[in-house]
Amino acid sequence: MAELRPSGAPGPTAPPAPGPTAPPAFASLFPPGLHAIYGECRRLYPDQPNPLQVTAIVKYWLGGPDPLDYVSMYRNVGSPSANIPEHWHYISFGLSDLYGDNRVHEFTGTDGPSGFGFELTFRLKRETGESAPPTWPAELMQGLARYVFQSENTFCSGDHVSWHSPLDNSESRIQHMLLTEDPQMQPVQTPFGVVTFLQIVGVCTEELHAAQQWNGQGILELLRTVPVAGGPWLITDMRRGETIFEIDPHLQERVDKGIETDGSNLSGVSAKCAWDDLSRPPEDDEDSRSICVAAQPRRLSGKDTEQIRETLRRGLEINSKPVLPPINPQRQNGLTHDRAPSRKDSLESDSSTAIIPHELIRTRQLESVHLKFNQESGALIPLCLRGRLLHGRHFTYKSITGDMAITFVSTGVEGAFATEEHPYAAHGPWLQILLTEEFVEKMLEDLEDLTSPEEFKLPKEYSWPEKKLKVSILPDVVFDSPLH
Repeated sequence: MAELRPSGAPGPTAPPAPGPTAPPAFASLFPPGLHAIYGECRRLYPDQPNPLQVTAIVKYWLGGPDPLDYVSMYRNVGSPSANIPEHWHYISFGLSDLYGDNRVHEFTGTDGPSGFGFELTFRLKRETGESAPPTWPAELMQGLARYVFQSENTFCSGDHVSWHSPLDNSESRIQHMLLTEDPQMQPVQTPFGVVTFLQIVGVCTEELHAAQQWNGQGILELLRTVPVAGGPWLITDMRRGETIFEIDPHLQERVDKGIETDGSNLSGVSAKCAWDDLSRPPEDDEDSRSICVAAQPRRLSGKDTEQIRETLRRGLEINSKPVLPPINPQRQNGLTHDRAPSRKDSLESDSSTAIIPHELIRTRQLESVHLKFNQESGALIPLCLRGRLLHGRHFTYKSITGDMAITFVSTGVEGAFATEEHPYAAHGPWLQILLTEEFVEKMLEDLEDLTSPEEFKLPKEYSWPEKKLKVSILPDVVFDSPLH
């Protein structure tokens, strides 16, 4: 739960925000990390020393559900002459280290990032006659913060977030998000490290898909050129009824050219997917899905988990190299045990006792494989092939319904255990598939209808007998069964 109050109003755990004339007692009690961020807010909004603030009634470090201690809301007058409308500016407090005493974040020094190294911001167009900021963006920011705390995956400028629902729970077409640097907030050096500010930008489904197929930074630049779609400061207008491609059809040509020239920066997704080894019977005891240790199904090893997690984490970095991250040594126990119980690695197995030691899992070469995807995941296969593999890169699907992963690699990717001689290889439940450029081109021709999935009925099957490869697009319900 959260409550709304002016930031200067005393609360159960936070004293008033210190200003230039704050009493020394308040200044000494005020958390140093919070004080440093407030200083940047005061620089930007000197005439709003006590903005309205949504605050968590029970703080996260006291067992509450909301990771952000506060979300402050400011009124920004914009700049009409520069096509920047008046708007509400939301700023989070809690992804960075506010306290420095390890109650939420581990203090690692002043030179690195503070906590996760960033706070979230959001700019919402102010509606005519609106005298107070809507509070729904605070809950949206809490939702993103929960993802960061639970997965320990941080955000970067250019990242996209598939939300699949209007951000304000209305009928709006703005149902997804991109992230970018806040145009006004400057990085802050706190006593506990550096904090940067990442701004949430609401986008339509078509704009999200373009960001997936090309890259987030490219779409952000296009949004900046369209005043009603964001403009220079990328202000979200929940009443926007047209995509940038409907407003200016020529922008689609820029996206298509960008994909052809640059490829895609998306190197992995969490998805509904599965795979079968068709070269041995399903009941074979050595099948990757049926090996059991202490009556538990085989799971991704800790080292494989770390490698895939790094692939997904780096998936949106600009100019990412076509190299799979090396399999890192196991983390020391103390490093993970020192963290809050609510945090765990995003691809970490739910039961650590079910993880087979990495050195006991051998890499197997497979003769024939069957790949299974739901419709949403299958629609990304052409992107995987055209935007990644044809540019010498790799792409990973990590199952969200089971401990399984599929990585497509091109011949130019280093560090893969799939080879041209043995293009299908499995390390436990992690499958790698190496595709030559010639075969990728053939698959793109055969999978052309995946770009318009609404035109075919499920299930849909594609097969390349000469390559001993089969791909099925299946209903979501298939992946909810225990076998997957």
